[in-house]
Amino acid sequence: MFHTPPALKHRRYRLMWIGLLISVIGSQMQIAAIHWQIRELTGVPNPLALGGIGLARFLPVVVFSLVGGAVADTWNRRWIIFIAESIMAIVAVILAYLTFKGTITIWLIYLLTAIQASALAFDLPARQAMIPNIVSREDLPNAFSMTSIAANTAAIVGPALGGIVIATLGQGYTYLINALSFLALLAALLMIGPVPQDPTKASGVSLSAMADGMRFILSKPMILSTMVMDFFATFFASANTMMPIVARDILHVGEIGYGWLVSAESIGSLTAGLVISQIHIIRKQGPVFLWSVVVFGGATILFGLSNIFIMAIIMLMVIGAADTVSTIIRNTIRQLQTPDHFRGRMTSINQIFFQGGPQLGEVEAGIVAQLFGVPFAIISGGVGTILAVWFILRKWPQLRTYDGSEPQITAVPAD
Repeated sequence: MFHTPPALKHRRYRLMWIGLLISVIGSQMQIAAIHWQIRELTGVPNPLALGGIGLARFLPVVVFSLVGGAVADTWNRRWIIFIAESIMAIVAVILAYLTFKGTITIWLIYLLTAIQASALAFDLPARQAMIPNIVSREDLPNAFSMTSIAANTAAIVGPALGGIVIATLGQGYTYLINALSFLALLAALLMIGPVPQDPTKASGVSLSAMADGMRFILSKPMILSTMVMDFFATFFASANTMMPIVARDILHVGEIGYGWLVSAESIGSLTAGLVISQIHIIRKQGPVFLWSVVVFGGATILFGLSNIFIMAIIMLMVIGAADTVSTIIRNTIRQLQTPDHFRGRMTSINQIFFQGGPQLGEVEAGIVAQLFGVPFAIISGGVGTILAVWFILRKWPQLRTYDGSEPQITAVPAD
């Protein structure tokens, strides 16, 4: 029998969850729309042009993530999120305006995407570090499961709705709707009110504080190993920007079919997230984490081999489900084993791994696809993911036996 997830019983988390769900629907609509618009602007299949958007998202992460983490550990996390989300909303308005005027170019898309990614480099560390401040320790794994559900529900609705909006109203309206969707999260942040965090050990925003964050990660094998695994898996198996080419030139479907292809991975993710949200304790977390990455790589290989629409949809759903299982486990490990005054910096360093992996992976996929074709780029990525699991196990064999009962840091009590 379905029961209300424990994390949603916390008022402040519930407000943030609802606002995040609405906001990310708009953001996912925009991501899918940008990929489609680049394919339209090039006029022909151009994997390098699509791969370039990954570079535009990744470079700001490298430049600003460590600073963003130190800021999240020093200043008010709620207001950091508010300012960053406001900047992203303004960028969406600019994208809509330029598209309506017919003056949008690929280089302007790259520039505006980089600005949004810069804001996200401050937003994400503050947002993830704030979750243990508004949810009790025992409900934290459930909170990450619910956050995954929100993200994946949005990733289903957003691209599917985006395909319909592009086909019926036009490209510019996808950006305009995204700009409006940010209002939900901004309102939620105002309604949440003050959020307690531990300022007593904050090191300020300095190179020394950033270095302390790096030293902390290097001293925690379980956290470091999951970060490295995250990077390699997403680097090798990232070909989302190739989806317009898969849709138009391999599977021969239009805007709406493209929207469902982009959404399929999140349908699997949402299903897995709902199942995990009903599980109170996940046992044998290390083996479950490792096998989920292996399944992720195997399904990627089968997706690359697919030339039938329904088969591609099924494989993408399996990819999404496996990714969600690994995401929930690794996020729980990291947050519970990190003190509050390090959470922003830990998340910012992790952001380099989990943002850098897929974004650099999109560039790598674009280059490989340009040289050897899109199917080869996807298949080789799946093979690389499975080899990464073997490498990580050789380096950190303790992942085999990790079960979640190891000593953990106590989260700040929530209301």
